[in-house]
Amino acid sequence: MVEVKEKVAFSSVIASVVLTITKFIVGILTGSIGILSEAAHSLLDFGAALLTYFTVRISDKPADKKHNFGYAKMESISALIETGLLFLTSFWIIYESIKRLFFASVEVNVTWYAFAVVILSIIIDISRSRALKKVAKETKSQALEADALHFSSDILSSLVVLLGLILMSFGINGADAIAALFVALFVMHAGYTMGKRTIKVLMDAAPEGTIETLEDQIRKVEGVLEIKKLRVRPAGTTLFIDLTIDVNRKLTTEQVYIIKRNVEEKIKAKISDVDLLINAIPISVKTETIVERIHMLVENHSLEAHNVYVHTDDNSKTTVNFDLEVNKNMDLNEAHKLACHIENKLYKEFGKDLEIYIHLDPVGVNIKKCVPISEFEIKKIEKIIDGVKEKFKFAHHIHDLNIKKSDGKYIISLHCVVVSNMSVETAHNYSNDIQKYINSKLDNVEHVFVHMEPKDWIEKHNH
Repeated sequence: MVEVKEKVAFSSVIASVVLTITKFIVGILTGSIGILSEAAHSLLDFGAALLTYFTVRISDKPADKKHNFGYAKMESISALIETGLLFLTSFWIIYESIKRLFFASVEVNVTWYAFAVVILSIIIDISRSRALKKVAKETKSQALEADALHFSSDILSSLVVLLGLILMSFGINGADAIAALFVALFVMHAGYTMGKRTIKVLMDAAPEGTIETLEDQIRKVEGVLEIKKLRVRPAGTTLFIDLTIDVNRKLTTEQVYIIKRNVEEKIKAKISDVDLLINAIPISVKTETIVERIHMLVENHSLEAHNVYVHTDDNSKTTVNFDLEVNKNMDLNEAHKLACHIENKLYKEFGKDLEIYIHLDPVGVNIKKCVPISEFEIKKIEKIIDGVKEKFKFAHHIHDLNIKKSDGKYIISLHCVVVSNMSVETAHNYSNDIQKYINSKLDNVEHVFVHMEPKDWIEKHNH
């Protein structure tokens, strides 16, 4: 694309040089202010085309440490300079035309080559304007668009000059100067149109309708609670978008990533060339329960809470009890300070009409060296497990018994198959019953791990 832009820009430079030289020669030979105004216009077109050529070479350079957003704004600066040149041309033409109409009479020689140069100018301008518009549309280049506008205004102004020459050939005095005034009006209108658009880009104005389109697409994404901030700024062909959305704070990091990815896909489906920055802010929602909010707050401090109990009384007083998991090697003063910090955060979240009781639960990774177990010990424990089967009718089957011994204490793990239609709470109570029974029958037990399995699941997977 860069080579195409440079090629069409360079061809405009050549066309402008040819037209400028030809118009000046014919304008001087005929004395036509209309043709001379066209020559001046073409001279400025040459300068603008030259500026455009160098601009498109610079504007597509990638971003660097000094220019984090790239060099695309060079095209807007180029277009603004071209706009200024258009107005300068207009002022000079108006001055010369008024001077000839009211203060100085200048004889104009209407010759065949005067007509020829204007017709040639129209043909070249049509060719260049079409080529520039095509590439400008394909590459979204403001500099090429400005250049195309120059050549388009030249077509209209050349037609007016041609009409002036025709009228002059019929002896209508002043037609040339009047034609030049119309040229100036065309040029000023073209300059105003381009200047207005260019200033909007330099002022980082969002393209018309873009914000509404983006908001509509973003709100279609599941998980986006609200659009907190949406800023759009164009730079050349790229649209820079800075977006902040609200998401449910209960979502995992992966879920938030998926929401952001879906937002990006929705935006890119509408706008292909975007540089997108999405920030997601986790917020609480009305449907959150007290227990969920407690877990969220504790997790935000990289901690875990369990056994969370919430009680209310007749006076609408709420009491919260939970275990706060802390490193077992942590100093008590440090752990208490951490618990107080969590407590203050909870008061801020729920208000002072709350009673909070936090139990510090020491946790840590237990990696222990196990020692061999004698055959006598194994048979003794297996006999106790047989007692579990006899005592507890809910235990349909016990399997995968595993016995370890470390520091003189037993660590026993087993799987217990139960009926499928029971709650997790019931299953947990049953596992506690098994643990208590084993502890009552065997000394030196450090822990008993009971994994409860639903009977239907076991039968399905065994087949």
